[in-house]
Amino acid sequence: MPDIRSSKNKHLQLEERIEIEQCLNRKMTFKDIGKLLGKDQTTISKEVKKHLEIRDDGVKRTDSKGNPIAQDICPALLRAPFVCNPCDKRHYRCSHQKQLYSAKTAQRDYEELLSGSREGIPLNKEAFYEYDRILSGKLKDGQHLYHIMQTTDLGRSKSSAYRDLHRGYLSANALDFPRVVKFKERAPKREAYVPKAAKIGRTYEDFLSYVDDSGTKTWVEMDTVIGSIGGKVIMTMDFTFCNFMPGLLLDDKSAQTLSDKVRGLKEDLAKAGIRFGDIIPLALTDNGGEFANVQAIENDSAGLKETSLFFCDPYKSSQKPRVEKNHTLFRDIVPKGRSFDGFSQQTVNLIFSHVNSIKRKSLGGKSPYELFVFTYGEAVATALGIGYIPPDKVIQSPKLLEK
Repeated sequence: MPDIRSSKNKHLQLEERIEIEQCLNRKMTFKDIGKLLGKDQTTISKEVKKHLEIRDDGVKRTDSKGNPIAQDICPALLRAPFVCNPCDKRHYRCSHQKQLYSAKTAQRDYEELLSGSREGIPLNKEAFYEYDRILSGKLKDGQHLYHIMQTTDLGRSKSSAYRDLHRGYLSANALDFPRVVKFKERAPKREAYVPKAAKIGRTYEDFLSYVDDSGTKTWVEMDTVIGSIGGKVIMTMDFTFCNFMPGLLLDDKSAQTLSDKVRGLKEDLAKAGIRFGDIIPLALTDNGGEFANVQAIENDSAGLKETSLFFCDPYKSSQKPRVEKNHTLFRDIVPKGRSFDGFSQQTVNLIFSHVNSIKRKSLGGKSPYELFVFTYGEAVATALGIGYIPPDKVIQSPKLLEK
């Protein structure tokens, strides 16, 4: 799967459309599909309804006078999900007209529309001034934007007019747009979480059963650390046998961005001859929506499962105590409230290189880096972005970033 930069306002790609088709076949709701992809459920609904593929069974139907009559529409298609994909009878003879969602067809339609739309509407300097003169003049006369758009060919869309306003391109100001000053900005949405469908067979109880059955003694606990609200975040991975913890810098806390970063990490490891599933065969995380794209974490580039991912119970951070505890060492260097927006991945690697070089009493005086390298080798640590810091050079305070 694709969500987690934010998937908001980004066009759906073929991979995501394939996931939508597969989810529809599994009878998942628009809401669950949206959470899985890091999209709003209305985005999924619009995508499906916009790309309905109507298939006729080829049977000609006529009335008593030989006039052709339309094929009946199944009543089930009048409500969500509006397609026959999840219907148990779709592969059997059905007298109703069939509506299906096909990822390949939807992608082809999207590409054709995108190609045409990118031709754009030519708008040179003189044309823009004329557009501004007409639009701003009518707005100042008290006309509403919708009325202006319906009575005047401006060559621009309604949303473009609002963007031009907010960017300061127009002679008119916000007070001339009655609806701009009348309505407040929408309240922020509740934080995304992992949909129930994605957690089937992956609950904390399933995790405990897996550990008991397999005799596994170690795994990787995953989490995200937040800087300023709405800014960059850091995904952390704690190897529980030694508390070795690298981090991935994410532009935002979305499933799409996290999925892209994990895929990038897998590619980097593969270039170094390392298989992600060999060092992280078992992972445990919380219910944050950024981890909703299970396949991106569990499957390799060929779509084969290489990692088993499980989720803690809601509001039970105590079920992954090692990564939570290790975050306190990160906070020694980066106090809570500090933004990560000025960080690069190199900055994150530097911070965690120092964190992993701290001697631990629980490790018999060894550092996580030493035990990890002893187990997996220096090449793996390097591929994860962590380097060796001599004991006398370790800095465990904000001074590290000042340097």
